[in-house]
Amino acid sequence: MSETASERRRFQRINFDAATKISQGEKRWTAELHDISLKGLLVIRPADWGGDPAKPFDVCIDLGADVQVAMEVELTRAQDDQLGFICCHIDLDSISHLRRLVELNLGSEELLERELHALGEE
Repeated sequence: MSETASERRRFQRINFDAATKISQGEKRWTAELHDISLKGLLVIRPADWGGDPAKPFDVCIDLGADVQVAMEVELTRAQDDQLGFICCHIDLDSISHLRRLVELNLGSEELLERELHALGEE
């Protein structure tokens, strides 16, 4: 990523490996999580992918110890073997878990606060 594109990125992506399930209506897929941010996630496209990009998806990311991040997402990018989703809705428990995950991986309270502020501006 170029310096300019990196500077434009408002949400730091966290490389993270966790069991990820995507659903849309009756359809279900298991995907490999590539990275996650406060605003969305990037997964490796499942081999049996057949999602409708015009409709929302539900994503559940298992963080272990009965901790999950669940969110409603929209597909924003389908390129090569990757699918990019933007978060449309997330419950309070899930955003708390996601905030903690980002905090631990950023290693800086200042960076986390900057990202939370940017999230509030959208």
